[in-house]
This record gives sequence, C-alpha cells and structure tokens, in this order.
Amino acid sequence: MSDQILHECGIALVRLRKPLSYYIEKYGPTYAMKKMYILMEKQHNRGQDGAGVANIKIDLEAGRRYISRYRSVKRQPVEALFKKIGKKFRNAQKEGKDKFRNEKWLKENVAFSGELWLGHLRYGTHGLNSIESVHPFLRQNNWRSRNLVMAGNFNMTNVDELFDILINIGQHPKEKVDTITVMEKIGHFLDEEVQNLFELYKDKYSNKEISEIIENEIDISRVLRRACKDFDGGYAMAGLTGSGSAFVVRDPNGIRPAYYYADDEVVVVASEKPAIKTAFNIEYNQIEEIKPGHALIITKNGEYGQHLITRQDEKKSCSFERIYFSRGNDPDIYQERKKLGRLLVPQVLRAIQFDLKNTIFSYIPNTAETAFYGLMAGIEDYLINKQKEIILEGKPSVDPVEDVLSFRPRIEKIVIKDAKLRTFITDDQHRDDLVAHVYDTTYEVVNRGKDTLVVIDDSIVRGTTLEKSILTLLDRLGPKKIVVVSSAPQIRFPDCYGIDMSRMSDFVAFRAMIDLVKENGKDYQLGEVYDQCLRSQGEENYVKKLYEQFTNEEISAKIAEIVRPASMKAELEVVFQTVENLHKACPDHLGDWYFTGNFPTPGGMKVANRAFVNFMEGKLVRAY
Repeated sequence: MSDQILHECGIALVRLRKPLSYYIEKYGPTYAMKKMYILMEKQHNRGQDGAGVANIKIDLEAGRRYISRYRSVKRQPVEALFKKIGKKFRNAQKEGKDKFRNEKWLKENVAFSGELWLGHLRYGTHGLNSIESVHPFLRQNNWRSRNLVMAGNFNMTNVDELFDILINIGQHPKEKVDTITVMEKIGHFLDEEVQNLFELYKDKYSNKEISEIIENEIDISRVLRRACKDFDGGYAMAGLTGSGSAFVVRDPNGIRPAYYYADDEVVVVASEKPAIKTAFNIEYNQIEEIKPGHALIITKNGEYGQHLITRQDEKKSCSFERIYFSRGNDPDIYQERKKLGRLLVPQVLRAIQFDLKNTIFSYIPNTAETAFYGLMAGIEDYLINKQKEIILEGKPSVDPVEDVLSFRPRIEKIVIKDAKLRTFITDDQHRDDLVAHVYDTTYEVVNRGKDTLVVIDDSIVRGTTLEKSILTLLDRLGPKKIVVVSSAPQIRFPDCYGIDMSRMSDFVAFRAMIDLVKENGKDYQLGEVYDQCLRSQGEENYVKKLYEQFTNEEISAKIAEIVRPASMKAELEVVFQTVENLHKACPDHLGDWYFTGNFPTPGGMKVANRAFVNFMEGKLVRAY
C-alpha cells in the first residue's frame, strides 16, 4: 500500500490440555513458549507499536505468583519479549539443573511456565503509543477466579454509552477508552458470577472449598452474554481468568477475524490461519473459524466449545483483511488477491486502448504483487483468445503467425521501495521532500513519448504518496500515459471497527466528491447533509447521498486531477476496482462499509455522520 494506514491488532492464545509434565517429557520445558513466539512472530504484520504476553499457572498453591505478564514498546517488541522470557528459562536451567524438567519445581520457580498463554500485537489506532496502552490488560483481585487478563482486536463505536453503563452499575472507571470499558464491563459480570456461586454454596461448604467449586463451575458464556449485549463495534476479544478459564469472543457480524485449532494436546487461537499452520505444522482444513456472535470458551479442565453469546447477524468480515492486512501466504487470501487483479483486466485494456505492444505493466511494492500476478494472468488469457482469433479467422502468412505466437506483455519492475526513511525526523515544511524519496524507479526501460505505464496498487487511501512521490518518479521516465490501478474500490468512508481511517478529509475519493459537488453548483447539498448528520441517531448514513449523484468514473477522473503533480507531462488515468468485483473475489468477506457506506451496526452509521460533521466544522479529530 503506497499510503500507509495503521490497522487492526493480532491475538494469539495457547492452552495446554494435558499436565505440564507431558510436554516437558515429550517436547521439553519451553514447548509452549516456543509455540507462542511463532504465533506472534508470524503475525507481526498486525502490530509493530507494541506487544504483550500473559501466562497463567493453573492450580498453583497459595502464596506463589501464578500470573505473569510482560509488555514492550521496543522497536522489535516480540523479539524483546521472548528474549526476556527465554532468559528466565535459561537461568532456571542453570540453577535448577535436573529440577528444570520437574513440573512442580518449574511452576513454582519459573515465570511463564504455566499452561495458559495470551499474546497480543498492537497497532495504536487509539490512544498514545505507551506501555500503558499495550495489551494484555490485567484486572486484579485476591480471588483467583476474579482475576481477568484481556487482549483484543477491536474498536467500539459506543464508548460513551458503555462508560455511562459502568457508572450506572456503580463503577468509577479510571479512563474513557474502549479497552478499559470493555474489560471493566466483562469484569463486573465476572464478579457477579463468582458472587452468585458463592451465595449458592456458602451454607454448604467452607470458603476454601467454595473457591475451588467456583473455579470449576463458573459459567463464562453467561458472563459474556451479559457483558457483550451492549457492545457496538468490530471485535475479537480474548480473556483469561486467574483460575484457568479462557475465551475468545467475536462480534455478531464477524468483522474482526479469529481462527482456532484444537487436538488432544492444545487449543490455539490466532487472528490469521498461517500463524497456526506454521506453529503447529497442520493442514489448513484443520483450522476453524470462530463463528460471528460466538465465543470459543475453554474451561479450567481444558474442555472447549463454541457458544452463542450475542446474536449471529449477516456476516460482514472485513474485506481489507483480504486485500491488504493479512499475510498473503494464506492460500485463500492469495487466490482472492489474484482474482482481484484478474477482474481488473477489462478496465485496464480500455485504459490502454488495447495497445499491449506499447504498454509496460508493473506494481507498487510490495503488497500489490499478488494482485499484479492475477492481472497479468488475465492479460495472458486475453492474448491467447486474440491469438486464436487471428490464426483461425485471419489465416495470416507464416511470419505473422510467429509474431503473434511469440508476443508477450511487457513486465518490468518499475517502482522500487527504497530504505524506510524516517520522515518524522524533520519538520512539516521539509517532510514532503523525504516522502518523495521513499520510492525509487528503474531507468531506461520506457520508450519515451510512446509507452504507457500501468502500475497496480492494492488501494489508494489519501493519494499523498502518488502525488508527492510515485507519479513524479514515473513521469521522469517519459511515458506517453500513466495508468494507476487500485485492486480495491474507492475508499469513501471512515472505518470505525479497527482501522485507523477516521477523518473523511483524509480520503482522496471524498475530496474528489466534494470538488464535484462544488463544481456542479450544489454547495447547498453540503449544508443539507450536515443538518441531517447533526440530527442522526444512527438510522442512516446521510453522506451516501452526496456520492450517489456521481458515477465511479467521474470520481476516478477527479481523483486523477487531485493527485496529478503540477509538473507532470504524461497523461494520467486512475482505475479502481468495482465493489461488485470485490465481492466476486472475496465472497465470504463482504464487509465493504469503507467503500459503500453500508455500515453493519448503528454505531458505524453514527461515526460516518459524525465524521462529516467534523469535516464541515473544520475539526481534525477522530469521529469515534
């Protein structure tokens, strides 16, 4: 993606289902640590602002620490975390020697030697990038069953409402952010569940006996049903109790991803399938998706199952996961990205006026590479069909037949991602100069004034990098025309479920639409929609009305005008994927609200309207 955006986080959970001695004997004392490291390292694409790990030791005797947690905001946070954890194991091996392979000694003397692990990788879409903002979060209590460790991949659109609910049930939240409100709400109902069980058994058993009964009988599904009923947003939230229960719960629309694998040794959860496959060397068909509106719950004794927690609405999984965010080595995602490229062939052929002989194809590194392969596969298919037509219908002489059969589309690596220049080290006035050098180009492959350059990107968000860097570089090569192709549709609306796209004025498609409204003398519409948005309670996304009066092609043409550098000599055309083709390529991931404005929750509609109000009032703040 040429315009970098921050996005959703990653989660990883491991539960050892057998006694720790089993793993020590079969794999060694560091088995679970190594698996968790692989799960997190293979998801580092999901968050480089920080990472955290928590561990629970089940049934450890009183007086010993049974919850361990490390968090890091270092440059390589996953590596930093496991280097620190690994050091504890190495020191224990030196000190304990033969005892190092003894389950009781290990759990009593070595942190992170428990059966239950939770890891998190963070992209800071909200709040400061400080250690206090890094998951997992810990809600502590002297009752083991009331301790709660939580981490998640989520954004809530109704934080104010959730905050008020906490106040009304008697709490005094220390912060008004969704992470804290979510944890405190779940924690409140966890406390109630524990208290209700205590009341049920207080006249029958001693307090010590009741504590153990509670840990075995606690109904996590009831806790989550009561806690999650007011949530509005996209979420995959994971939690551990101090007594050894665990859960991962998804929103009703399945917006944020969560997958799991289980056998007689482990239950494992991650945000992406490839991480699980790599860590446990299993087949993809052994990995299951946690259902929308459900929670995968693991009891203290290691039993697991999916339970309906809220409701199961129409599945609207985030399509950006497929286009860009998730690792491309997932076989389904790889094929979907190729198909996204292939479906662009008719539009691209029209843009180059079917002149393949004088066209060079390339891509913006690195995430657009797979869509590029699909585009070229589609071009090859087109060529094969044209070759058949020429040979079968035209009956050319021998030489032209050889020319026809030997023709191949011209493919070059035109754009090169250069070293990661740190644009934050300079002031605003000179930052654009550095942005212009993030990319470099390959010289002397373009026939000046004759060739058309087609370059594919996976999406165009702000258009800044196109304008400030890429188009200027490409224009220096002297092409007749440049066609920029996006394998994603036009991004028109903010995302409020995990991606850091919150201000409408940031989107080049939005700016293009506003320009078209004004050029057509319809400025009054902006005021009308502004008034509707002010009164909105989430029943409708009123901003859609402004877009509906223009075709995709009209907005694309205006985007080309906006991103075109003043000094550019070549003709410029910008081509976007259609929403219809996006759904063809990714039929099981129909979340498209950033393209269509069709938000799956009322909170999303409110965010879209609030973002437009902020734009009209000149407020450069988040809409959620």
